[in-house]
Amino acid sequence: MRTSRIARETSKTSQALSPNKPTSRRQTRSFANSLSAFAAVGSPVIATTPIPKDDESSSLSSASSSIDIEDHPYLIPSRKRKRGIDTPSTIVSSVSISTRSSPRKGSVKAEDENTEENTKEAGKVKRQPAKEVVNDVGEVEIHPPAHWEEVYEGIKEMRKRVLAPVDTMGCESLADEGLSERDQRFQTLIALMLSSQTKDTTTAATIHALQRTLPSPGLTLANIRAVDPATLNTLIYAVGFHNNKTRYIKATAEILHERFGDDIPDTVAGLMSLPGVGPKMAYLCMSAAWGRTEGIGVDVHVHRITNLWGWHKTRGPEETRLSLQAWLPRDRWHEINHLLVGFGQTICAPVGRRCGECVLAERGLCPSAVVARKRGVKRRPKEEVGKGEGSEYVKRKDEGVVVKEEEVLANGGVVKREEEILVKVEAEDPDGEIR
Repeated sequence: MRTSRIARETSKTSQALSPNKPTSRRQTRSFANSLSAFAAVGSPVIATTPIPKDDESSSLSSASSSIDIEDHPYLIPSRKRKRGIDTPSTIVSSVSISTRSSPRKGSVKAEDENTEENTKEAGKVKRQPAKEVVNDVGEVEIHPPAHWEEVYEGIKEMRKRVLAPVDTMGCESLADEGLSERDQRFQTLIALMLSSQTKDTTTAATIHALQRTLPSPGLTLANIRAVDPATLNTLIYAVGFHNNKTRYIKATAEILHERFGDDIPDTVAGLMSLPGVGPKMAYLCMSAAWGRTEGIGVDVHVHRITNLWGWHKTRGPEETRLSLQAWLPRDRWHEINHLLVGFGQTICAPVGRRCGECVLAERGLCPSAVVARKRGVKRRPKEEVGKGEGSEYVKRKDEGVVVKEEEVLANGGVVKREEEILVKVEAEDPDGEIR
């Protein structure tokens, strides 16, 4: 039992009145436990002498110079003493308290401080989109996103290193240069119509097949008007939505013959009046076929990547086009599509972005860069009961594997994905024969 403050003061008064008679103190179990703990860690220096069990008191060697360890703040027992258990008594000759901190705790604290400093230096990449600001005259000005020129130059730098499919098989490079300019413009328009929801490699192969298969001189307006729809559908079978594109191409050929003098329109409005032609195709066709850049051709790559950079927060390609044209210099309207399409094909793919190879992530310019990736796998076995000769057995039909993946972005966000993969497993009966 611990000694109360009043009892200690009474003991000191009695000792002062009777200096020749040493004060006795009853030994407690918590006192002995404190001595054992200090002896184990080696911080204090304690000399102990066992005393017979029937003696419940102990004498201090020097009342004026000794320390009552039970009263020391570092020796407060962590739990109460159990009653009815006898414990040996000890005599304390000297105590040395060490104030040195644990080396492990010190190193961990130092590591935490260094990590905190590094985190403060790196920081999170914030999205800073284009802003509308009212000037002194009262006019609305569009301020471009922060560091957009550094981002743009970084993209041009990376595009020079890796060759993308759009560089060799883009719609601008598929026209047959041996034909007239009018036929080349027509082939460019057909290539753009086929490229929707289709990879550049497939589009290029389909255009080359039309150029070789159709009667000489190949892919021309006259041959498209003359070809049977079923034959045309077979020739473009590899592209996405080939059935719809077959109808669009046949209808477009008739419109060009009747309304535009067997040539393609030379305006954005005229191109968009054709079936299956939207704003992206119209602006790209104006640049590639007529050599006039009147707008930005925004496809899924341009829309997705510019939103990843935080240049804007738009819901569709057309909204992205209007946002970009509000502040991007006009001399970059034509090349931005080519740059970002190639960048999306090689590094910033829709699935499995290679942020470790991107200079924007390295320089801290992309708020959507994946800085960490966590992957977990959970199995879901599926079983069914099979019947054998006179017995039943459990048959493992297949096994589902759930793959969970988390991507930690540079701006502090987390992207979670979950995918289930079915893995076929052979079933066995109790006799070990494969069914």
